[in-house]
Amino acid sequence: MAHTIRDKEKLIARVRRLKGQVEGIERALETEKPCAEVLRQLASVRGAMNGLMAEVMADHLEEHVLQAKTAADRRQGGEELIGVIRTYLK
Repeated sequence: MAHTIRDKEKLIARVRRLKGQVEGIERALETEKPCAEVLRQLASVRGAMNGLMAEVMADHLEEHVLQAKTAADRRQGGEELIGVIRTYLK
């Protein structure tokens, strides 16, 4: 079973919290909150997104590289992770 399926409920809960945080930014902008408050909310969302990304990346590394059954699976898992990291760091 893939890690995203196994941890589905936990990951969905984190995404829903992120969604709530983004909606909070929208409300802050609509109600013309001070820019410092909006910036704090943006930083919080970024941190939460980075945390989610780190968790899924670590789980991918564990399942698809470290515990891969074959060298070909390990290579594929590693290449997938490299692609994601490159995209993430752009």
